[in-house]
Amino acid sequence: MGKQILFDKIKVPGIKTYEVYRREGGYASVEKALKTMTPDEVVTEVKNSQLKGRGGAGFPMGMKWSFIDKKSGNPRYLVCNADESEPGTFKDRFLMEYIPHLLIEGMITGSYALEANRSYIYIRGEYMWIYKILENAIKEAYAAGWLGKNILGTGYDLDLYVHVGAGAYICGEETALIESLEGKRGNPRIKPPFPAISGLWANPTVVNNVESISNVPWIVNNSGAEYAKIGTEKSTGTKLISASGHIKKPGVYEIELGITVYDFINSDEYCGGMLDEHPIKALVPGGSSVPILPAHLIYKTANGDDRLMSYESMSDGGFATGSMIGSGGFIVYNDTTCIVRNTWNFARFYHHESCGQCSPCREGTGWLEKVLHRIETGHGREEDIDLLWDIQRKIEGNTICPLGDAAAWPVAAAIRHFRDEFEYHVRFPEKIKNRDHYVAEPFEKVKHLVSGQLT
Repeated sequence: MGKQILFDKIKVPGIKTYEVYRREGGYASVEKALKTMTPDEVVTEVKNSQLKGRGGAGFPMGMKWSFIDKKSGNPRYLVCNADESEPGTFKDRFLMEYIPHLLIEGMITGSYALEANRSYIYIRGEYMWIYKILENAIKEAYAAGWLGKNILGTGYDLDLYVHVGAGAYICGEETALIESLEGKRGNPRIKPPFPAISGLWANPTVVNNVESISNVPWIVNNSGAEYAKIGTEKSTGTKLISASGHIKKPGVYEIELGITVYDFINSDEYCGGMLDEHPIKALVPGGSSVPILPAHLIYKTANGDDRLMSYESMSDGGFATGSMIGSGGFIVYNDTTCIVRNTWNFARFYHHESCGQCSPCREGTGWLEKVLHRIETGHGREEDIDLLWDIQRKIEGNTICPLGDAAAWPVAAAIRHFRDEFEYHVRFPEKIKNRDHYVAEPFEKVKHLVSGQLT
């Protein structure tokens, strides 16, 4: 195993409780920041770490913090995005469930850096058992003097609240989250203004996800420069990966950014190789919204270099031959997988979760689902494949928030890399009516039928 930052203490018995967490060095970053550092110095350390936001977009966290308006004199807020609704992603849940005080410590230190006196953790409605864990941990922090008035006698005040959402994926988008936190329908806002200028109740606000904020204590305790030495030059630090699919050891892993995708999938330290020794067929490396990669582009880039678990290597070649590390929702598929059904399943999700505010997304996601369902159930037409391409092209880039892109990208990549499977579904409908049609007869064994018809 490489360097462990977030999981270093996670297996310590009782680490969920304040007593054990404190005994293991917890809340040291709060003590250091409040007693020996100015808020701007904390921001500088986070900038020096070059930590990219771990929620999916990968925007530099320290830079985001530096944008917050401190000149207006208006109240400032730090909001933790614990909505985690991206299919295939479950690493934030793991952190909050097993080491909740790490997030709370990060929230206190981060709030101090932003000079915020009231902060929020916005958690998805389906995580009710974790909500209770967080509430209990916050009570412990208040009782120990880490939250409330005059923390550690420094004159700094902070109140921290957990707000439960209603289970809407769209509220993972920061401005929709803010709208929901204000008690409104969770619709994304048009930007600008950005939340750093006008966010929660029109005041300066920073929204970061659970994993990002949980890195702050280590950075403050050890310095941003030390954090930047971990990982690669441009993808610094560690990353939590939610690994699932046809692998022997699904779970949440903390990796040093820069290890090879091959090692991550096949080493005993991590995923342990492919389940039942079936060959790998495809990979969704960063949650359902990122482009799917075919087998020949998983371990190697189009240039023949090793594909690395890093922001830059994963996106090498753009969407034509690359993808995104995104939220770290790492879904591995073997040769029994039907790409058409998988793409339809994703499209069904995005159609259901569209807020309906933008016409391209509201209407387009519905059409993607309907056409993909038609192809998957054996009623597809030749022109449907090009129709799908045209629909996704008209959604991408034409919506207020990235949900439209999230719906379009998987469809585009599936057609780009697996068009012959779509053609097989259209031309041989009787062969795909059995839901498990690729279990007994993987596509590699029948793809000659498509090329045969084409000739």
